[in-house]
Amino acid sequence: MQDESTVTAGPGLDAEQSVVDTLYARLDAIRDEANARLVEVRRSGPSGSPQNRSERDAFASLYEDRIAQLDAVEDRLCFGRLDMVDGERLYVGRIGLSDQDHIPLLTDWRAPAVTPFYAATAAHPSGVMNRRHLTTQGRKVVAVEDDVLDVDALRDSGQDESLAGEGALLAALGARRTGRMGDIVATIQSEQDAVIRAPLQGALVVQGGPGTGKTAVALHRAAYLLYHHRDLLERRGVLLIGPSTSFLRYIDHVLPSLGETGAVSTTLEGLVRGIGPTVRERDDVAALKGRADMAGVIRAAVRERQRVPRKDLEFRIDGRPVVIKRSDVREAQSRARRDGKPYNEARATFAKDMISRLSRQVADYLGPETEESDRQEIARDLREDHDIRVAINLCWLPITPLELLQDLLSKRHLLDACASRHSVAERDLLFRSADAPLTDADVPLLDEAAELLGELPQGASPKHDRKAELRYAKEVLANVGGDGLVTAEMLADRMRAPELRRSVAERASEDRSWTYGHVVVDEAQELSSMAWRMLLRRCPSRSFTIVGDVAQTSSPAGTQWWPETMDPQFQGGWNLRELTISYRIPASVATEAQSFARAAGLPVSEMSAAREVDDAVATIEVAQPGDVVSRAASAAADEVKSFAERGGGLVALIAPTSMIHALRAVAPSDVEVLSARDAKGLEYDAVVVADPAGVGAVAQDLYVALTRPTRRLVLVHHGSLPKGLTAH
Repeated sequence: MQDESTVTAGPGLDAEQSVVDTLYARLDAIRDEANARLVEVRRSGPSGSPQNRSERDAFASLYEDRIAQLDAVEDRLCFGRLDMVDGERLYVGRIGLSDQDHIPLLTDWRAPAVTPFYAATAAHPSGVMNRRHLTTQGRKVVAVEDDVLDVDALRDSGQDESLAGEGALLAALGARRTGRMGDIVATIQSEQDAVIRAPLQGALVVQGGPGTGKTAVALHRAAYLLYHHRDLLERRGVLLIGPSTSFLRYIDHVLPSLGETGAVSTTLEGLVRGIGPTVRERDDVAALKGRADMAGVIRAAVRERQRVPRKDLEFRIDGRPVVIKRSDVREAQSRARRDGKPYNEARATFAKDMISRLSRQVADYLGPETEESDRQEIARDLREDHDIRVAINLCWLPITPLELLQDLLSKRHLLDACASRHSVAERDLLFRSADAPLTDADVPLLDEAAELLGELPQGASPKHDRKAELRYAKEVLANVGGDGLVTAEMLADRMRAPELRRSVAERASEDRSWTYGHVVVDEAQELSSMAWRMLLRRCPSRSFTIVGDVAQTSSPAGTQWWPETMDPQFQGGWNLRELTISYRIPASVATEAQSFARAAGLPVSEMSAAREVDDAVATIEVAQPGDVVSRAASAAADEVKSFAERGGGLVALIAPTSMIHALRAVAPSDVEVLSARDAKGLEYDAVVVADPAGVGAVAQDLYVALTRPTRRLVLVHHGSLPKGLTAH
């Protein structure tokens, strides 16, 4: 910021509090109106025709959704103000609000009119004279900050005497964390704004070092796209993929707080139904399972389920001979495969073909005078014969994805046949016992198997006449009286079949073949080629926001260079943008982390820290290796005490996996003890790293650990620090 951009003064808070009070009063009034309408609809009861009940349910659902949306924006409803050179003043917030006369009171942050709130600079003010940030706690305005973009215009207007505030950005960064990611709409910089508002089409890769706001950018982009591409995305949804369930819990309130609930957030494991918790795969096995050629191994395993009997099989139906010929089985299998249907659907085609062939045998035995009704009865008898049904099933065995994968990896002859292009050493790595637990690297393989196996055919979905639905919805609104809260389009959508009134999340979770309008992937550098196949099939349009930092890649199947991964998946349909300013990490912490990363040969991005924090880095050397645990625990306790005196803060203790159990036994209960990989994507006020050399056995893991704190980093070590780190 420029020296002249922030000026403090007293009157700003009272004036803005009056405005905020008005906005909350209007929010309450709209919510009360929606509640009253909901009560009125519910009071009518369940009587009447099914059509009448459907109409009431549709209205009730709409009012419930509206109330939920209004409740979600209760916190920090208004966070900014734009003073334009032409005299216009706009208040910026999470949703748009107008008074009873339809005069705008609050402008939605995603509206084009408030783009300058994020994009304007002193060099390119875009007609903005002054940009004010409002910081609130509950419904109380606690701070304001002015960012003057056109000093001359401000002086000419006479408003230069009423400037107020301290830098909102630094105040937000200095504020203690609460366990959920802070919603940084009010402090997004132009660099991030360009990412958030980039076109929907194609894949956008956002590369940024720790603390540059990658996750916040991704979440706000999802909300922005849901708002500006509502027709496309509201029905298909936006899929948000995070690295872990703990990470998803950490950020799960960000999108609802922006007034948008059309996003589905999950992990890769969450996309595959029917699997429980997985364990972490060994690095060498994970690298192998993540390779793209494993798709061919799974395909071969599916093909292996189709068998030809060793000899012709003879049966008798009502005393007449029927033979399942090996040649017929091969021809029927080949024909079924040519249809291109998934395995389980094609299996029905195969079985039908075999019954037809057997029916012709019986008909030929009876003679040419066999009537059609007799042929149908013959086919029915063949289908109901137990021995024939078993014999046909054995030629094309039904199987689940889990059964397929467990058989493949635990039966050596099957693995040798399906992975014949892999070396013997690679097959040895893949081979495991039948009772081995599922691993995280198995998830993309299971999804690949599910794609090839498919599910049983479903009944065709009924077609909908959209014009007729809209006409009827307008008639209903005319009869009951419109209240401005519900439009004909909204009502028509809600009056469809109950399954269409469920949320995107509910429908998508029950439909493996669901395809999304856009996918946001956080910590994307960790994904293997097989994991990318898993995501691409869920978004055929290849509209992605891909967020990560290749310097933090810890997965052996991940990427160290974006083109290496993106080119095969997206060809020319992707763009790279970088975030270069760290808003979270103190400058001295960033310096230590980047020094270590460069010494370790990690591909770190150029990054500058936005703030200085006194005494942000400390090192503690112990005399004996066995002292690390106790000293690290006491250091964490010291940090908890220190932050308690300043209003509290989150403290984490990051250590090698082998040390976690011992540390949890002695660390304070309010200190989170975890590995570097489990800490990925999270942030804490203070971080104590126990045994940096041990954590740094994988350089990327130590880089992650070093970059988790927002205020203070403490290194507890025995012997020399890893190269690139200095004692403090």
